[in-house]
Amino acid sequence: MKNICLNIEKALGTVSKEQVFARETESNACMATLHNGTGAGNDFLGWLHLPSSITDAELADIENTAEVLRSKCEVVVAIGIGGSYLGARAVIEAMSNSFDWLHTSNRKNPVMLYAGHNIGEDYLYELCDILKDKQFGIINISKSGTTTEPAIAFRMLKKQLEEAVGKEEAKHRIVAITDARKGALRTLATQEGYKTFVIPDNVGGRFSVLTPVGLLPIAVAGVNIRELVAGAVSMEKATDASVPFAENPAAIYAATRNELYKAGKKIEILCNFNPKLHYIAEWWKQLYGESEGKEGKGIFPAAVDLTTDLHSMGQWIQEGERTIFETVISVEEMEHSMIVPTDAENLDGLNFLAGKHVDEVNKMAELGTQLAHVDGGVPNLKISLPAITPYYIGQLFYFFEKACGISGYMLGVNPFNQPGVEAYKKNMFALLNKPGYEKESEAIKSRL
Repeated sequence: MKNICLNIEKALGTVSKEQVFARETESNACMATLHNGTGAGNDFLGWLHLPSSITDAELADIENTAEVLRSKCEVVVAIGIGGSYLGARAVIEAMSNSFDWLHTSNRKNPVMLYAGHNIGEDYLYELCDILKDKQFGIINISKSGTTTEPAIAFRMLKKQLEEAVGKEEAKHRIVAITDARKGALRTLATQEGYKTFVIPDNVGGRFSVLTPVGLLPIAVAGVNIRELVAGAVSMEKATDASVPFAENPAAIYAATRNELYKAGKKIEILCNFNPKLHYIAEWWKQLYGESEGKEGKGIFPAAVDLTTDLHSMGQWIQEGERTIFETVISVEEMEHSMIVPTDAENLDGLNFLAGKHVDEVNKMAELGTQLAHVDGGVPNLKISLPAITPYYIGQLFYFFEKACGISGYMLGVNPFNQPGVEAYKKNMFALLNKPGYEKESEAIKSRL
């Protein structure tokens, strides 16, 4: 099997290869800090060797549970927020038919829907409404069981499911992925007899896609989780501390983006030219934003879907403030084949494309965009995927995770905490008069 490939050549007009490789010693030291577990956040390094530690029995348990849900349910709702949601959705969207929800006859897999990632009243109403005449199940993903967004969604959907099929049947359609010992969801799951999986204590949410958090919803959707894990295992080996810097794509990516940051490139835009990868970018934004955005530091992670966003964001990228660089995910082979037809009248002037694959047109748009942006002062990194398969997505996930750990240490922050996430929650609880927040409620209301 091939590996995904990193190319930094079109970033070297802003920084030199010598500057990037001058960071080898620093990168190696950060890599050693990761592998030795001597850095900040070292109690959250369970992802580091996670792919190679997953057992056949663990995968079989996940697959068997997925099959139970698949046999009972037309729809499965995955409830979670942040890392408890984005990784699974990224894989499922990448591997599914783009119009999956419209395929209603002869389906092999349940329709996957999502809840608990917002507090939208209309969204929840419309979700509950569409489920009224559906056989549905729930995967509830929450370490504590008390995170506001997923807890609200689960309370409502649990009630609806129990009213529809009864408590006894409902318990066979609800799976809880939560803490091993403590928390509201663990207590409820034990009381109700739900099938459960454990969120490892040493794996943070944004690194959890290869735990049951991601693997169970992905398996329910019919994606081969063994191939996904195998791809991650191959990238775990390819980015190991024993691999020389010059041959280690995660180390080079981390060094290059930090050198670009040092040169004034404060924003990284993840670009893709395949709409199936939209949620890969959403997952990536959380991974890097939550890992590096602290202590007044950090590259701002943004994302665009191209060529779509060339007709909206393209002007700014081409000629706006030169504080950006791009990382382009390029997919080499498509699953399907479509040829541009000939038109006798040629009113649209497109006969020069007749006989070409649609992807050939897309690839020339990709190359033309890269050249234009580089000419416009935007350094470009390129990650090539041989194809969109579980194996290569597994590689991509682990590549980004490993590079993130190295990059965060190079930046001088703890890549594995997220203290700023709690700020909005404290204010929200105070405004909602949550018990225990009386002083905070009084203080915040005096500011309104």
